[in-house]
Amino acid sequence: MNKLSQRQRTLAGEISFAGYGVHSAQPVTLTMAPGAPDSGYMIRRDLGDGQFTKPVPVHHSRVTRTTLCTTLDLGDSVSVATVEHVVSALSGMGVDNAVITLDAPECPIMDGSAHPFAEAILAVGLEIQPAQKKFLKIVRAVTVRNNDAFAALEPYNGRALDLEIDFDSKVIGRQRMIFDWTPRRYFEDVSQARTFGFVRDAKILRQAGYALGSSLDNSITVHEDRILNPGGLRFEDEFVRHKLLDAIGDLSLGGLAIWGKFRSYKGGHALNAHVLASLFSSDANYEIVNAEDLPLEFESFEDQPEGLEVHHYLRSVR
Repeated sequence: MNKLSQRQRTLAGEISFAGYGVHSAQPVTLTMAPGAPDSGYMIRRDLGDGQFTKPVPVHHSRVTRTTLCTTLDLGDSVSVATVEHVVSALSGMGVDNAVITLDAPECPIMDGSAHPFAEAILAVGLEIQPAQKKFLKIVRAVTVRNNDAFAALEPYNGRALDLEIDFDSKVIGRQRMIFDWTPRRYFEDVSQARTFGFVRDAKILRQAGYALGSSLDNSITVHEDRILNPGGLRFEDEFVRHKLLDAIGDLSLGGLAIWGKFRSYKGGHALNAHVLASLFSSDANYEIVNAEDLPLEFESFEDQPEGLEVHHYLRSVR
């Protein structure tokens, strides 16, 4: 691993997105801005008239709801829903520090994937920061279960995810994806996978206040044994790829990139949150390590998407 790969990274500039929430259907503008070294992902709400909530860490301890999305409590009765695609793009593209600001209670769904966010990160580029990159190293395995579903974090020499889903649907069925992370692989193989839902569930969800902004433009829609979206699927196994996309976002709420393996069967936002809570329930389960203390052969950060500019920081000399 070269010295620059051991350094933290932030965005090289500010990027903005306009859209609406998939559940609330409310219009929203979201910005991602460079973050200070060692700050991680910070989030705040623009309340209008020049008023902003205090930026707080995007952290698992702030999760208040995991029904169909991940919702964070920002304090003072202010919350933000559907953060997982935004932070998935940041984590997947190798960004360590960023400030997220939005002017509504839900992040924009865009096209239902993390690709619009990842493409914008690719376009603006990254800036290397002087601080050492840190990882959350899994030392002792933890597992959480709900009937036959489970999520686990295990020691592993790298950053890997192994997800399997099993739906009572001819269109989806049983799908599995094993993913060794690099920014390029995330951009090409994961970021484009869209969220999905079933026509049979639509009426009940909308009566409960969910999926009010869902459409064929931002969700794969399954009806019996067919896909209703005119363009079909982006990948044959797009469903499990999207679950992996969600998991990368949810796991980033640990505060640092995880050095270890995540495994899941029939998982989702709730189990993802529970496995992080289980991990942090004992200091014996993990340790925080610097990149320089990891194996030299780990070269994931050199595997960048084509066209991504990484700007080196300038150290002043006195």
